[in-house]
Amino acid sequence: MRGESYALLPSGVLAFGKGVREQVIEERVKNWYLNVSSTAFFLILAGSQTAEIEGISSAGSTPVSRRYTAVADAELLLRGPLLPKRWPLPPLPAGVSPALISYVASRFLKIKPTVISAGLLQSPPFSHICLDSPQMGPARCLTSGNAMDISRVQLLFKGGFEIGKKLRQPLLIAECVPGGTTTAFAVLSGLGIKVNGLISGSSKNPPLELKNKLVNQGLKAAKLDKNPSSVDLMAAVGDPFQPVAVGLLMGASKSGQEILLGGGCQMLAVLALALNQIEPENRDEFVEKIVIGTTSWLVEESISCSKKRNSFIHLLNNVANHFKINILGLASGYRFNNSDQKVLRDYEIGYIKEGVGAGALSLLAQIKGLTEKEMIKYCDKEVINLLRSQDGKTI
Repeated sequence: MRGESYALLPSGVLAFGKGVREQVIEERVKNWYLNVSSTAFFLILAGSQTAEIEGISSAGSTPVSRRYTAVADAELLLRGPLLPKRWPLPPLPAGVSPALISYVASRFLKIKPTVISAGLLQSPPFSHICLDSPQMGPARCLTSGNAMDISRVQLLFKGGFEIGKKLRQPLLIAECVPGGTTTAFAVLSGLGIKVNGLISGSSKNPPLELKNKLVNQGLKAAKLDKNPSSVDLMAAVGDPFQPVAVGLLMGASKSGQEILLGGGCQMLAVLALALNQIEPENRDEFVEKIVIGTTSWLVEESISCSKKRNSFIHLLNNVANHFKINILGLASGYRFNNSDQKVLRDYEIGYIKEGVGAGALSLLAQIKGLTEKEMIKYCDKEVINLLRSQDGKTI
């Protein structure tokens, strides 16, 4: 970086996206390096009955446990492993909640999230913003083709937009939405983007056939126009996270902020829904300050049913080609091969991969100088703390 006190891309960090110039990468990384401490960090928690379909998600081993995954993950991020919590982490097939990674990274960065809640069955036992009535509960299953009323989508979008347009600092958006990759699959498909075989999930082997079947059922039931609006599409087959995030993104863009979308397929869906609402001639300018931030585990994944390697990169490029724009993605370079904790090494064999902003927060921590060795050491320590807080029970 010619005399600057930081490296452009720390070891292992990957920049991806067709047509993205090195100068653009340099500008984005530099701006985040300089402004992390002033970041407005929002964590959006949401619920959908789609998550209760057997086998659809590993963000909780059972449909019942996935009802409280979002609030449990948020408690871990906010309070850390040792402090008492109202909601226990749901049992997982393998691995540990990505909120633990997010906690370590956010603590290093000294930033805490503002939580937005939409469509949970529980009232979160911590300070949060609720943009619609808590009594409304989760969205209906996307197979209905009527996941949310139009009025609810509009209310959630407006709430997010009003928050975003008032921001005067960089924005980081993260999420926890069990079943969210399936609703992302649905809205991206509804936009006419080729996504089959490219959508990941929390499972080691994402249930591609099941997701495809559910999405086709929902879109058929919705009877949407050939070129649906984003609001109609979210109402038909989406979840409450999407309109909040789209509104927040569009509001912050309007106020000229740097934006980091922390996640994978769900954040690409949010970006696509926003782009769908923008006139084609304005789309290039819209994405100029937007970065998708995720994990190396997601970016390096090659979904078993797909012949294409790096499925997420192909998905990102399909979205970019559809809207005729360039999208910049950055993946953190941390790996857990040398961790003492099996639940962390599970990430290296395909479990969990991403969630609760783990990729974006890790990326920012790496840009700000937290080494892989230090990250592993801190995460190993917090896994031990988590086990102690659970009286030695298996995570």
